[in-house]
This record gives sequence, structure tokens and C-alpha cells, in this order.
Amino acid sequence: MGRRGLDAVVDGLDAETTGRRLARFLPPVLLVAAVTAQGLTPRAFVFAALFAAVPLVAAPLYSAWATALLGLLASASLSVLMYARDGFDLFEGTLRAATVTTVSVIAVVLNRVLWRSQRQLASVRDIAEAAQRALLPPPERRLGPLRIAARYQAAHTDASIGGDLYAVQDSAFGVRMLVGDVRGKGLEAVGAVAIVLGAFREAAEDEETLAGVAERLDRALRREAARRAGTLDASEGFTTAALAQVSEDGRLHVVNCGHPPPLLLAPDGEVGVLDASTPALPLGLAALPVGLQEPPGTDAFRLPPGSTLLMHTDGLTEARDPHGVFYDLTRRLGEEDWARAGPDALLDALLADVAEHTHGGPTDDMALLAVTYSDRDGG
Repeated sequence: MGRRGLDAVVDGLDAETTGRRLARFLPPVLLVAAVTAQGLTPRAFVFAALFAAVPLVAAPLYSAWATALLGLLASASLSVLMYARDGFDLFEGTLRAATVTTVSVIAVVLNRVLWRSQRQLASVRDIAEAAQRALLPPPERRLGPLRIAARYQAAHTDASIGGDLYAVQDSAFGVRMLVGDVRGKGLEAVGAVAIVLGAFREAAEDEETLAGVAERLDRALRREAARRAGTLDASEGFTTAALAQVSEDGRLHVVNCGHPPPLLLAPDGEVGVLDASTPALPLGLAALPVGLQEPPGTDAFRLPPGSTLLMHTDGLTEARDPHGVFYDLTRRLGEEDWARAGPDALLDALLADVAEHTHGGPTDDMALLAVTYSDRDGG
């Protein structure tokens, strides 16, 4: 992780830890405040509600035993103060103490429910993270003349996986790469991600052309749409994708199926946009009567030694600041020399810069793939 990204993570963890530590002082402080208020005000004022708030505040912060203990202390403190000031009125004293005790019991019940929910949420997060690692494993850091890095960032902190995807596959035809974005969210999107990745890994080994790989992905998505007919809106189920292939000698082929174009970062800092000469439709448009109406076009480029290919989903370029201004990826890459330190440093710097632009984090998932080409002499 880059220095800025690491600093942001550390600062966030420090702030969260400090906040939790400070919050744990709130119940005893509230109890002291209740005792003080009850002791200094006229006897006509009884702060039963303030005493009852002590176990309620403790419920999400402490254990069940600590919550019960604070509730007992609150009830006992109120009873002692009322007795010391006025003598214990059987009806009023019992009523006030019973109110605080009842709230304490409710607080203990809430405590158990909250901790059980947190354990279940932690289990769900673990499962989601395991699913992400299975579907989107980190690619090999080095394949032939290529240094490779990938990142996936969910829009929501509690979500570990979504509809964005990446894959890298070495083959007899070169190193083949895929970055895609499945339309939709939730389990349906995750299912489509699994289909696309499975089809890509198989097709990348077999198909001689990159366009052939794209057609295989399209057919796989269409088969799934036909199998699930009646459960999905066939006109809305599709996946945008950019596919790339890099040969040992630096030849680059790109097929774009309705996806943001890859960027080429030259060693001198120039940023080039690899627009498709013949844009293809997104994959899996089952509403059309046939597959891709015609084979997708393939564009050929050359990777100079030391250059970096950057592929990404639209969560990066559509990230907005609080004023609604989009993140200008091409401009920022032209202003900063992030790629010089390698693909990992580039992606970490981009994620940190987007977080700074959005003042917290993007509102859409992001998948990023960076590949730096070196010639056989290590250039």
C-alpha cells in the first residue's frame, strides 16, 4: 500500500479506536452527573430518567454483566439519595426505583441482542471476504515482462464484494486481462461476476483472438439469462468489459465492450486514452435476438518499455466531490508521476486521491488493474 493510503487507513483506525475509548467513559460520567444533579436540586425534582439512561447507554458499549451492574448502581443511588433527603416514601421511592430497574433489565436484553447481531454481522463479513478472495484473487505480481497490480474497493465499508471484476490469465497468446462491471447489485450481480470470470479463464486459454474471448463471455451470460428466464429482466442484464492482451514483445490488443477505455501512461508522463475504433455492445444483452451483432473490433497498440496500462471501472471516473464534480482521472494522472514507482504504488495513490476528492470515499464500487511493461533487458 502506498504511503498516503497507509496513512489514511492508520488515521481512520486511530480515530475509530479513540472514539470507542471515549464512549466507554460515557455511562459512568452520566451516573456521576445524575447523582450530582439529584443531590444539588430541590427535592421536588427527581431525575429518574437520567438514572435510567445510564444502563441504556452502557448496553452497546459494555458486557451484559457490566450493563446490569451499572443499572443496579443507578437504581441504588437514586433510592439512597431519595431516602437521605426526604426519608423513603414507600410508594414514590418504590415506583422510581422500579422504573430504573425495569429499564436496566431492558438494557441487558438489548445488550444481548446487539452483541448477537454483531457476531452475525462479523460472520457475514468473513463469508463475503472469503467469497471475494475466491472470485477476485490477487493476480500474479509478475508474468514475463509485466508487473501487475489489482485493487477492488467496495463503495460501502461493510460490503466486500459487488459487481465490479478483474482477472488476469497467462496464455499461449500472451497475458490476457479483463476488467468489467456487471449491471446491478446484490447476489444477482455476484452470480454474474462468477459466470464472467469462469468463462474468461476458460476462453483465455482456448481462443486464438481476443474478440473470440469476448464472444465466449457474451454467450455464457446469454445462457445464464435463458436459464433464469422469468426471474430477471433480460433487457437490463448486461456487463460492460474491457479486455486486453499483451505479448512478450510489447504488442497490445484491446477489445472494448461498452466499458471506459483503458489508459496508457508513457514513461515521459504522457497519458493516452485507448479509445475503441469500433465500439462493441456490452456483453450479455439478452434482449437482442442474437449475440453480439457482429464480432467486436480489436485495436492494436504498442507498449513502450516502462509504460503502464491502466484499466478501471466507472466507479473511479464517476466519483464526485461534495459539490458534484467528477474525478478527472486523465488530468490527475498528467499532473502526478505515480506510475514511476510501479503499478502497486500507482493504484494506492489513485485510491488515496479519490478518497481525498470525495471527502471520504466513492459511492460506487471500483476495480482497478495496472500493468507495467518492461522489455527483456529489464527496461
